[in-house]
Amino acid sequence: MSIPNSSVENGLIESLLPSTSADFVVNVDIGESGPAVRSNPSDQDGSDLNPYEFMGATGFTLPPPCPIDPFMNRTESITGMYEWIKIIVCLPLALVRLAMFGVAIVVGFLATKLALQGWKDKTNPMPRWRSRIMWITRICARCILFSFGYHWIRRKGRPVSRETAPVVVSNHVSYIEPIFYFYELFPTMVSSESHDSIPFVGTIIRAMQVIYVDRFSAASRKYAVSEIKRKASSDQFPRVLLFPEGTTTNGRSLISFQLGAFIPGLPIQPVVVRYPHVHFDQSWGNISLLKLMFRMFTQFHNFMEVEYLPVVSLSQTKRDDPKCFAEKISFVMASALNVVQTSHSYGDMMLFTKALELTKGKSSDYMIEMARVQNTYSISTLEALEFLDKFLAMKPDPDGLVKFRGFLSTFNFRTNAIAAKIFDFIDIEKKGSITFRQYLLGSVHILNQPTFRTKCEAAFNAYCNIFSNDDPRCQSVKHLYMFNNNEHAMMSRDDFMAFMKKNPLLITFFCTH
Repeated sequence: MSIPNSSVENGLIESLLPSTSADFVVNVDIGESGPAVRSNPSDQDGSDLNPYEFMGATGFTLPPPCPIDPFMNRTESITGMYEWIKIIVCLPLALVRLAMFGVAIVVGFLATKLALQGWKDKTNPMPRWRSRIMWITRICARCILFSFGYHWIRRKGRPVSRETAPVVVSNHVSYIEPIFYFYELFPTMVSSESHDSIPFVGTIIRAMQVIYVDRFSAASRKYAVSEIKRKASSDQFPRVLLFPEGTTTNGRSLISFQLGAFIPGLPIQPVVVRYPHVHFDQSWGNISLLKLMFRMFTQFHNFMEVEYLPVVSLSQTKRDDPKCFAEKISFVMASALNVVQTSHSYGDMMLFTKALELTKGKSSDYMIEMARVQNTYSISTLEALEFLDKFLAMKPDPDGLVKFRGFLSTFNFRTNAIAAKIFDFIDIEKKGSITFRQYLLGSVHILNQPTFRTKCEAAFNAYCNIFSNDDPRCQSVKHLYMFNNNEHAMMSRDDFMAFMKKNPLLITFFCTH
């Protein structure tokens, strides 16, 4: 249907835009093809189609999607007659392995409790006699690896002395690497605070004098970096081990590194881990922990290779550039693994996990290479997750696409010219549908405009009495705000600014062109 620019009565356009003669026609099709916005032939540059021209915003660019999924386990499902026969044959063996696993966990836990008994000053290095007791737990860790089918582990190279490289970094594919390094090196690790509460494991982690970090807290991250430097600089502490990727991958690529290990500028020994396989991918991506353990128990043997690489250090002139240090080590590790480097990060894993829980489609469609997006748009992972919640509320199809109808219903838009132009602004590929990448990048593109905050403040000043004003011209804006903010009380300036930060695309509804 055709909608003139001023023909929607009692709608958002009439309440916000002055009445003028129509200079273009908006054709809105809320079917499968989405909206089609066409200007008059006299409109050669299409500038009238940009709903954010009033704030100086131009169209945004969409980087090509990365064809690599760094998290997906390739053998999540059991397929093939060989695999089923092998699992059935190994079931009795799995019971024996499970018993060995349980005994090793209990013995290691009791030994660790003995080593920690009466030790209160945990900020200082563990006394030597307590560390000797921990050898029992380390042997139990090797028994756990044996129960999982790692009967022998191939090593290439060797770890250098702690004095030569006080920091060790490794790629992270499974929960197996921390167990191996606990047995092999008994290092101090950096761990999430949530791991401390895991039964049995939490006690063993505390014996390693781990450095706890909340990755979403700037203060916690800063404290963790200072602790890394303090413990790595003292010969009394064990060497420090970090997994700079911050999460597990499928081992087929190396994602972006977090900088905590590289800020102190100390010499680092990189280590790479491989899990050669034919039928069973041992990576811990989208597969559950229990399922992964079951598959390991029902394998004849699981292969693991550990390669210790040469120590990497930076000159004094570059020691203050942790990003350069991280890129250098990342390149060394990627070359040793013969894999590509991507700009994915832990944030992509969170987006992947949430999409996996709430959709039946391809969860990899919701990964955006978060490290690149953060560097370009200065958006946090938590903010990206909020945009994902909004996008998933639009009910994307199994291919991760949202049509115009879903876009309208989620924001409670009326079928009008502005809503159609916003959708067309995001749909930069002009396919009549939008992806999460388009929705997110379009939103943060508007959010990062230099005049965005100024326009928001101007809009608030114009509608600051929106909830007490019965003027019919304000009712559409009031209804839009209340629907998207789920609020019914008088709004404050801070409330409105927070609302606009979460819904930057709506700024065009609150401002006069």
